[in-house]
Amino acid sequence: MKVRAVEPAKAHRKRLIGTALAAAAAGALAWVTVADGAPAQESTGSGPVVSVADEAPGYAVENFNYPQADKILAEKNIVLKRGDGHITLADCVTGTGQLEVMARDRSKVCFDVKGTSGWLTLELPSVYLIKGNDYTTQADMTVDTEEQTYDIEKNTWTPVGETADEQTRKWTLVELRTSK
Repeated sequence: MKVRAVEPAKAHRKRLIGTALAAAAAGALAWVTVADGAPAQESTGSGPVVSVADEAPGYAVENFNYPQADKILAEKNIVLKRGDGHITLADCVTGTGQLEVMARDRSKVCFDVKGTSGWLTLELPSVYLIKGNDYTTQADMTVDTEEQTYDIEKNTWTPVGETADEQTRKWTLVELRTSK
């Protein structure tokens, strides 16, 4: 029988790898045991092992719902549904490069636009004019079952909805999309 001698450095590496794997397996087993609800075992330290997994905050899942939409509806009677956060309702300030929307029976509604692209779904009835900014902007509108997409001119007022409709029907703005 032939016995091969193992070089000392190679034997040392094997022991280190074996020890590391054993420690990782023991740690994983302890974590699974605690996470599954089994009682935590006493440690040799100052107290019991405690699972922090139950104390951690939950996962944040983006649903793209507009923040505080209920409050905005109650205060301003504007239905803001969903968006990517790059088009946001704002107080109107002249000379700030906002999208401006004119609708019957309300004052001007303004939106700040940030980033290279954005989208916002909403319901704003009786829209008849939209002033673009430096972004390429499209506005989707509906009346009855009919839908229409308008290309909004940059930095000027664009007639939309009833001002662009032969029948002067009251159109609802349902989506804004922007890109640089």
